[in-house]
Amino acid sequence: MSNIAIITDTSSGITIEEGKEHGFFVIPMPITIDNKEFHDNVDITFDEFYKAQAAGSDIHTSTPTAGTVIDLWNECLKTYDEVVYIPLSSGLSSSCATASLLAEDYDGKVQVVNNQRISVTQRQSVYDALSLAKNGKTASEIKQILEDEKFNSSIYIMLDTLEYLKKGGRITPAAAAFAKILNLKPVLQIHGEKLDAFSKSRGIKHAKKVMLNAIKDDVENRFGGYDPTNPNIWFAIAHTQNQEAAEEFKQDILAMFPNAHVHIDPLPLVIAVHIGPGSLAIACSKAIPEA
Repeated sequence: MSNIAIITDTSSGITIEEGKEHGFFVIPMPITIDNKEFHDNVDITFDEFYKAQAAGSDIHTSTPTAGTVIDLWNECLKTYDEVVYIPLSSGLSSSCATASLLAEDYDGKVQVVNNQRISVTQRQSVYDALSLAKNGKTASEIKQILEDEKFNSSIYIMLDTLEYLKKGGRITPAAAAFAKILNLKPVLQIHGEKLDAFSKSRGIKHAKKVMLNAIKDDVENRFGGYDPTNPNIWFAIAHTQNQEAAEEFKQDILAMFPNAHVHIDPLPLVIAVHIGPGSLAIACSKAIPEA
C-alpha cells in the first residue's frame, strides 16, 4: 500500500494547525493588502483582514508560487511514496492549472485533483482523500474518485452587501445601490466551476428559506435522498463574520435533516475579499462510499 501525502490550500478553510492534527499539509493562500503581502492563517487574522477591508484598503489575492508548491511536494516525497494535491477550483483560480503543469515532471507521483470545489466542499474532499488513502487507494485512484464525484456537491451563499462585488468591478454601482435600497439579499450558487446568481431575496429570512429549499431539492433530486439512520450527505455552513447566524442556521438544517453532520467554518479569505462581512452559506456533499 502506498504511503500518500494529502495536500490542500487554505481556500479549503482548513488551517495549517488542523492539517497537522489530522495528518495532511496545507499551503497558505497569499493576500495583498495595500501592497503588503500576507498569508492566510499565517500572519493575518480574520479580524485584521475585515478591519482592513472596512477601512477601504486595496486588497487582492493571488496563487501560491510554483516554488512554494513544488518545495512542499519535494519535501513530502522524501518520506511519502505519492502526493495528492487538492487546490482551489480551476474555475475560480489558475492555481490548479499551474499545479497540473508542474506535476507533469513527477512521473505520476504527484496527482493534482481538479474537482472544482472551494471552502467547505473542498474541505470535505480533503477528508475524503485522507480516508481513501487509509483504505488503500493509490494517488491516481483517489484523483479519479474525487473528480468523478465533483458535481455531487452544492454551495449556496447569501451576500449581505454588494459593495465588494461593486468594488471588484463584478457589478455596476447602480445595481449595488438598487439592491441596498430594496434590502435585496442576493443568493449565489457555486456548482462545479461556475459561480452564478441563483435568486434575489427580500431580507435575510427569505434568503435563508431559499437556500434551504435549494439544498433540499439537490439532496432529493440530485443526490438520491437523505437517510437519517445512516447519514449519507455531509452538510456545512460557512460565513463571513456571521458566527451567531451560522449557529442558528445549523438548527434549521437539523430540523430538515435529522441526525445530520453539520460543520461550520468561516469562509476563506480568498472568497471574503469579494463578498465582505455578513454572508451566510450552506453546502452539502454526497458521501463517497469508498471513503
